Amino acid sequence: MHLLYEEDGELKAGTVLERSPASFHVESPHGRRSKIKAANVLLAFERPAAAEVLTEGGKFADGLDVGFLWECSGTREFGFEELAREYVGREPTPAEAAGVLMKLHSAPMYFHRRGRGRFQAAPEATLKLALAAVEKKKRVQEQVAAWAERLAKGDCPAELALLKDELLYAPDRNRPETRALEQACAQTGLAPARLFERCGLLADSHDYHLRRFLHEFFPRGTAFAAHDVPQLPDDLPRAPASAFSLDDVGTTEIDDAFSVQKTKDGLRVGIHIAAPSLGFAPGSALDAIARERLSTAYLPGRKFTMLPEDVIQRFSLDHGGELPAVSLYVDLDPDYAVLGRHTRVERVPIVANLRHAEYDVLNEGFDRGETRGLAHEEDLRTLWRAATALEARRGRPSAGVALDYTFHVENDRVRIVRRKRGAPLDKLVSEMMILANSAWGELLAERDVAAIYRVQSTGKVRFAVHPEPHEGLGVASYAWMSSPLRRYVDLVNQWQLAAALAGRRPPFARNSDALLTALRAFEVTAARYDEHQRGMETYWSLRWLLQEDIKTLEAVVLRENIVRVEGLPLVTRVSSAPTLEPGALVRLEVAGVDLIERSLGVVYRETLGTVQNSGEEAG
Repeated sequence: MHLLYEEDGELKAGTVLERSPASFHVESPHGRRSKIKAANVLLAFERPAAAEVLTEGGKFADGLDVGFLWECSGTREFGFEELAREYVGREPTPAEAAGVLMKLHSAPMYFHRRGRGRFQAAPEATLKLALAAVEKKKRVQEQVAAWAERLAKGDCPAELALLKDELLYAPDRNRPETRALEQACAQTGLAPARLFERCGLLADSHDYHLRRFLHEFFPRGTAFAAHDVPQLPDDLPRAPASAFSLDDVGTTEIDDAFSVQKTKDGLRVGIHIAAPSLGFAPGSALDAIARERLSTAYLPGRKFTMLPEDVIQRFSLDHGGELPAVSLYVDLDPDYAVLGRHTRVERVPIVANLRHAEYDVLNEGFDRGETRGLAHEEDLRTLWRAATALEARRGRPSAGVALDYTFHVENDRVRIVRRKRGAPLDKLVSEMMILANSAWGELLAERDVAAIYRVQSTGKVRFAVHPEPHEGLGVASYAWMSSPLRRYVDLVNQWQLAAALAGRRPPFARNSDALLTALRAFEVTAARYDEHQRGMETYWSLRWLLQEDIKTLEAVVLRENIVRVEGLPLVTRVSSAPTLEPGALVRLEVAGVDLIERSLGVVYRETLGTVQNSGEEAG
């Protein structure tokens, strides 16, 4: 005896070897033996052979019109043998019954399964909808194929051109346009950007990378929402000393300034931080703008500020004004040991905005004890000495000198300026900011006021709403508050600090959803901003190589065949290099620059020597 049965959703046939009340032991036409449940058996027959029933049944099914079967089946539930009997007008052969079953089994749109070998015709309305969906899918597939063929030939259909940014930066695979692009890429072996470039829709490589950033963070454009410019508070006391700032040439958001006063016990250093928190409150329209952007984003040649320009101009510590600030005054003895400190909210006269481009000559002058005759030079020297002493007392001295790179882009040309990180002026600013952020973090902790802290333990840096040590800086607590014009975390912390100083209830509790949401959102956004910034620095480094027609490079081996190009924040792989130790200095030949992929092709030429402490200098 032979059986037709269902297994794993497929119709199969086999010869019975052994039978039990609930199961059969069968052998397939290919010799495979298996045990099947009696409940899965659909048809039992003696002739023809199992393999022949499948073959002949398939041929019979091919000749059946599924639409005609649907019309003949009516609305009631039926068994496949019953329909086969009605169709052939007599008792069907096993092959004919199997053929009808195969046809019913393969047409789920027309026939709904109601049990073992039993079916029911789909309602007419349901069938029409299903058939329309199939037809639509077929038309879409034909359209996708047509689009893909045109793309592969370098002709981009208008429908895809309109979605270029979405297809490049955030493709939705449910869209037919995306599937067409994927098919064309598979046919040509080109990446999507290269395909659009070949179609003439990607003429500017810089625009391609910039639009990726804009698509992610500014899908509705970079313009700010409508807002009022807040008025400056008019009831603040005037600071006892005037202050000056020190920033890069392109800085427009001047968050911090310094003052130096002599006292009978030594000197008083003032660290003055711009106070936008006094101009608008949490929940305001400006807060919504800042909370959406979370930080100023810096890319070579341009930036996207967290706050609108008119608001920045109102609160930035620009020279010539008396501007609201939160000021930390630190009294130091002649050896620069801290004698005491206090905080005031006040109006600070700003007498100068100093720029690194002019004042970086002091870095060597301070080290050599020389003077340059610049305004505020002695105050800067005093602050540097204080910073050096404060750093030593923290127990976390600077580990060597690394390099920072500043990119100046003008008229599509780039100039890359290197500056030593840890040089006297950099150390001055960073130590004053560490002092302010740690002092105010401790103040809020002492008053049990919630804040967003930077915490480092076991090497990992993270944000927290509870004060914990920052082991890397050697301070008991550290809360960012020194850049409220540029970072939302600092602005939130300044609202908390201003409320604590005024004796008011702070706007955010420690378990506040707004505080925790801001913390998490800032972490994610800042990381993505940094990633885009590094990518664009790589791009402009490659542009500089082309601009200056650089043919050979020197590079330092970091590990295996990974090298860092000397003088640029650029790391690349040298496949042709022999096995070299980290720190080896090599000469490379430039083989190619790809601005779309942001990649550099190089060929190893020779080893020049060894660079000590190669890991200290980073891009």
